[in-house]
Amino acid sequence: MSHATLPVDDLDRNVPPYSHNPSAWSQRIPICILAFVAAVISTHLSLYQWGLIETAWDPFFGSGTAEVLKSKTAGQMYGILGIHDAALGVLAYLGDAILGLAGSTRRWQYRPWLVILFGIDVIPLGIVSVVLVLFQAFIVGSWCFLCLVTAVISLILVYWAWDEVRASLTYLWIVWQQNHDLRIVWDAFWGNRSDAIDRAAETLLSRGTA
Repeated sequence: MSHATLPVDDLDRNVPPYSHNPSAWSQRIPICILAFVAAVISTHLSLYQWGLIETAWDPFFGSGTAEVLKSKTAGQMYGILGIHDAALGVLAYLGDAILGLAGSTRRWQYRPWLVILFGIDVIPLGIVSVVLVLFQAFIVGSWCFLCLVTAVISLILVYWAWDEVRASLTYLWIVWQQNHDLRIVWDAFWGNRSDAIDRAAETLLSRGTA
């Protein structure tokens, strides 16, 4: 069956084991807003690290933020990455927001590559944020309030994004289980449609919710 004759299924169907559609705008818009807030915060921290502003706002830890952002550890990371960690955070959070806005409300099936790319941006960022907090506690010995805020945001983003990533990965796994053909899995990954690929999606959608 050709791509042109395949009907477009209901874009808002719930995806088991969830009782909601993980690609719905109600799921993705909060992610995008929170990611944009984190990008704004990281921009402020980045301006301080680049020396474009004299102080970084911190209502709780006073000079702690300066000690963290100008620490030897931060300098070593800059030497390795060639960019300050806060500036890297700006790019990552903006990537979260942009990727979160892209695609339809059934992109878990129609754009798995996009969902997985979104997950690659969100999930490692959450891990890195936790590592940086541990650096503050055990290496630098000071705390940065806004850094902690962005770390919390990163973990929330991971929590909110995981269900959609899981839906796409489960869908691709079902495609493989039913066909054992990497070419068909590859087509599904890029959002192509065929009878075999649509059967896999229906198998997932017919499962019971948790």
